Amino acid sequence: MGNSTTASGAPAPSAAPASASGTAAPAAPGRSGEARRMTKKAPAASSRASGSGHAERVFLVQTAFAELGGSAHGPGEIAEFTGLDDSVVYRILQSGIYQRIFERVDRGLYRLRTSAAQLAFTALDHRLDGAQSVLRDLRTATDGGLAFLYMVAPFSGAQRQCVDMAVGDSDLAELGMTPRDVLSVTRSLRTGASGRTILAYLPEVLQQRVLAEPVPDQAGPGVYRDNDALVESLAEVRDLGHALGYEECMAGWNSCAAPIMWDGSIMGAVLLLKLKSVMPVAPDSVIEATKEAAAELSRYGAARPDADRD
Repeated sequence: MGNSTTASGAPAPSAAPASASGTAAPAAPGRSGEARRMTKKAPAASSRASGSGHAERVFLVQTAFAELGGSAHGPGEIAEFTGLDDSVVYRILQSGIYQRIFERVDRGLYRLRTSAAQLAFTALDHRLDGAQSVLRDLRTATDGGLAFLYMVAPFSGAQRQCVDMAVGDSDLAELGMTPRDVLSVTRSLRTGASGRTILAYLPEVLQQRVLAEPVPDQAGPGVYRDNDALVESLAEVRDLGHALGYEECMAGWNSCAAPIMWDGSIMGAVLLLKLKSVMPVAPDSVIEATKEAAAELSRYGAARPDADRD
């Protein structure tokens, strides 16, 4: 947690297309999905061959809701993003309403139903079994550093929450960490090494939401207050695969963080925290240990190629 830099090795998130139409009418005759794909080069469909099956088109529409950001979208916007024909998207949305996958929130606007969240929670079940052991090993490898596991908050998409830690017999209150620090300052993605690590891999639409937020009042003296400097630090995070924080969240504490990536998506970050008096600058040994802990937790969530072949 501190004014720093650092990065990751995964590709930078692609910018989400701007909001588009909310009309529910089918596409004009003759405007095929293939033609749209050639002219718009929609990111979600560009790597796939057209006409590859109804199931794939349904998945493309579902994915569009997640990648576009925002609360609701119209068939035209989704069609433009996926490269599918407007009429195809409209039929999928109507069928999805009946199947309780989508819901219509306004004339011509749709969103995912909350049942989609249940699917996500089911997919995450047991993925982090063993995380405590990884954090304890990190604490040992860094000579008593405080190890924390932060994950993207499930109900915001642009915040983080601490879900596990290895701090030994340390009393966080005696170390100057109050509940307010944990619940407010460290929740923001614009503060701290772990916050900026997660922010670096979020879609641009969510990054812009975070950049529009004020800096928490209780942030440390090293927090990034200038948005241009903050954005520049995110590029370093992606380049280096880790972030170094210098008193970003709290005075007197420096940190190192590395990203947890599951199937190409940012899920959280491992954070190693030490007193500034003990770690004025993070040594290579701390950086490598933190990155290895994050890599181990990334492996927990990765799809298994052997299983895919079965």
